[in-house]
Amino acid sequence: MRRWHFWWQTLVLSTQYNPPQFVEALMLMLGFFLLLIWIWNEQWPYLVLSMSYVAGSSTSMLIREAMIPSPTLQLTQKMAILLLIVSIYMIIDLIW
Repeated sequence: MRRWHFWWQTLVLSTQYNPPQFVEALMLMLGFFLLLIWIWNEQWPYLVLSMSYVAGSSTSMLIREAMIPSPTLQLTQKMAILLLIVSIYMIIDLIW
């Protein structure tokens, strides 16, 4: 029980300390989970929803870093741009 309490307190503190980063991480986790469902089912709505979560999270990261730069600026920007390019490519590939 103590382990669950510690986990819950860590989650609550992380949401209070930096809410935008928590939402971005949650969107990335949902996108990854939906991508796994798409690999299993191969139904296009899962892929579209997954890539839209990833694109939204990446865009949010880029905007947040542009407004308030952080010490790990280059890594965050590179990862956000890479995820944005991959999600746009997957959505365009799905359409064609």
